[in-house]
Amino acid sequence: MRCMNTAALDATAPANPVALQQDAAIIGLVGLAHGASHFSHLLLAPLFPVFMRDFGLSYSDVGLLVSLFFVISGTGQALSGFVVDRIGARPVLFAAITCFLLAALAASMATGYPGLVLVAVLAGLGNAPFHPADFTILNQRVSPPRLGHAFSAHGLAGNLGWALAPAFLVGITALADWRTAYQAAALLYVGVLAVLFWQRDKLHTQVHVRHADAPKGSDLAFMKLPVVWWCFSFFLLSTMTLAVVQSFAPSILKAVHGVSVEAATLTISAYMLCGALGMLVGGFVATYTQQSDRVVALSMSGGAALLLLCATGWLGAAGTMAALAATGFAVGVGGPSRDMMIKKATPKGATGRVYGTVYAGLDVGFAVSPMIFGVFMDRGWYALTLGGAAVVLLVSVYAAIGVGRRTTPR
Repeated sequence: MRCMNTAALDATAPANPVALQQDAAIIGLVGLAHGASHFSHLLLAPLFPVFMRDFGLSYSDVGLLVSLFFVISGTGQALSGFVVDRIGARPVLFAAITCFLLAALAASMATGYPGLVLVAVLAGLGNAPFHPADFTILNQRVSPPRLGHAFSAHGLAGNLGWALAPAFLVGITALADWRTAYQAAALLYVGVLAVLFWQRDKLHTQVHVRHADAPKGSDLAFMKLPVVWWCFSFFLLSTMTLAVVQSFAPSILKAVHGVSVEAATLTISAYMLCGALGMLVGGFVATYTQQSDRVVALSMSGGAALLLLCATGWLGAAGTMAALAATGFAVGVGGPSRDMMIKKATPKGATGRVYGTVYAGLDVGFAVSPMIFGVFMDRGWYALTLGGAAVVLLVSVYAAIGVGRRTTPR
């Protein structure tokens, strides 16, 4: 069992490096799709203040929308890994982008809370298969020496999607109205889908063929590996912190420091942009070090320390916004090493299933966090909300070290 943990890497990746242009094209296409996925994470959150005003909603109401999105996404992500392994990543990716398109159209026509629930459901369905599909394509189609940079670009594109969403939606809402903003988002998804279809040959992946004589339940054998569940726990814990920043940081800045809605929302974009820069740096770190778990642990510890500093309120408005942005950079540096850490724990031929299961922890974290910290926010416990997020991030360090102990040879 231990040999399987330490040595089993996905052997479907090409043995020799291919042309840089070919690798770059594949990485770019997958990054574009991943950016669209992360844009959809924030399809509703940036306009929560508007919905609370127009539809009379509470923090708990809007927090439930986030939870619904990620419950559906997490459940679907674990299942979609099997689908990706069986039919390939490309058709699943196209279906996911189509769900995002439908979600944006539904948002543009929403007249109350039920309409927003429909948006959360459609967007959650679309988000479900992204990590199994993305990492199956990258692991199969990108040459191994460039995988560290591929994971870096993948995470960077995701952060750019997060950074774009608030500026895009809030900016168009300020110029026109929120319905126009969602119509523009629908056009954005049409453009992404068109590019991916045009370059569809670069997204083709081999499927996992199940032999007739394979033991019953062999497709689920990976779930018996403890390292998979340590990875799952790491994603759950680290994502709970990110959910707090995305969902509640603008409201905390406004309530504690009197920051305007526009400035507070742009702080989230700054957090994501700094996270993207951290991902870029982290790509080089992941390429030139084998100690992925230690890189992850150090970056998460740095992020937790910065969040605790923000929770004290000592930094004032400008200082807190700057520290939040720096937190994004600290966490971002560990992103590519995190993905390399998961790759080391993946048995041969199970890329979609393992990534689907492990990244479901991300969705569970996003689902659970708003429900817990939304109650804190309703009671005005703003400092405790940030402090609690920092503590959870610090606990994720233990999970990262646990993964390392189970994937690194003694």
